[in-house]
Amino acid sequence: MRHNFKNLKIWNLAMDITNDIYKLTSIFPKSEIYGLVSQMNRCSVSMPSNIAEGSNRGDKHFQHYLNISLGSSFELQTQLLIASQNDYLSIEKTDEIENKIIEFQKMTTGFINKLDNNLSS
Repeated sequence: MRHNFKNLKIWNLAMDITNDIYKLTSIFPKSEIYGLVSQMNRCSVSMPSNIAEGSNRGDKHFQHYLNISLGSSFELQTQLLIASQNDYLSIEKTDEIENKIIEFQKMTTGFINKLDNNLSS
């Protein structure tokens, strides 16, 4: 089954997170431009990109791309916490973005499980 990625809630949430991350990292110290900024931006872009790429595949392959997207979200969550520990972000902003990432993780895990159930039927 093929999916229109633009209609998927997880893709839209991932796009929202990516937008937030790009705005946040634009105020990081210049010394982080090739480090944390680059890494966070790449992870955030990976989330919706893998959903989009996998959406054109069958459910089994789509699950693989969703798992990559999910992995990128955990990586991004870790990097967000590192940025917060280094006082690049306020606690409030960190919590706001982290909550979106956690919501994405829950929704994506649920979607993966739904696809798995479809394959088992």
